[in-house]
Amino acid sequence: MRISRLTPWAAGLAAVALIAVPAAASAGQQGTAAPRTPGAAPAAAASYDAYYAPAEGKTGAALKAALHDIIKTQSKVSYDGVWNALKATDQDPANPNNVILLYSGRSQSKSTNGGGANDWNREHVWAKSHGDFGTATGPGTDLHHLRPEDVTVNSTRGNKDFDKGGSPVGEAPGSLTDADSFEPRDAVKGDVARMLLYMAVRYQGGDGFADLEMNDKVNNGSAPLFGRISLLKQWNQMDPPDAFEQRRNQVIFDVYQHNRNPFIDHPEWVESIW
Repeated sequence: MRISRLTPWAAGLAAVALIAVPAAASAGQQGTAAPRTPGAAPAAAASYDAYYAPAEGKTGAALKAALHDIIKTQSKVSYDGVWNALKATDQDPANPNNVILLYSGRSQSKSTNGGGANDWNREHVWAKSHGDFGTATGPGTDLHHLRPEDVTVNSTRGNKDFDKGGSPVGEAPGSLTDADSFEPRDAVKGDVARMLLYMAVRYQGGDGFADLEMNDKVNNGSAPLFGRISLLKQWNQMDPPDAFEQRRNQVIFDVYQHNRNPFIDHPEWVESIW
């Protein structure tokens, strides 16, 4: 079956591609676009047809394999380099001096990165213990799943899988957690799903790192697995890519890694593969 860019989601993204990418972001916040800064805000998204041409007409496992071959070609960022990269990728569109924290939704000064209780640090959405890749250049520094987050909230999330329910998370309104899972706020549920699914396609064991895969469980521990896929698929649909997420994908592509998260450009591919 030919992959059409005229599906409801794809058509919507194509329309977005015709306007300035750094439009008012969501990520749980509203605001006007920030002035363009070097390496931080591409003017507009181009057509992605050429980039994804090798995936044209494919579905299921064949589509996953084709996307892997496309996105595995990338530049890599050092773990120290991630600090400055996140200040560009996650810049608050209403305040260029701040970043938006993923689970908290809080706009916070870029200069407050560090290890203090109210600082922000580098959250691995695919927890680095799931596959034991640590902070190695590659999956441990891949900007497509690294986000700024409050130090305390990051610690609370730990390496838990994603699921529904639990108790409210202090400093992360709308997020919940229990002993074995974490539920992010509604505004970024789809973002979380698409980051995890990117990782499962990008890292398939061929470059010295573990073969990362999805499953429908929690308590995956150090196995190179993440769940729950059934819920993440729902989150992908209920929270489609917004301007903040699309701009972020473009900055990573233009400035840093030169590869894309295909599920931000084509969220309908999630159902085709999983």
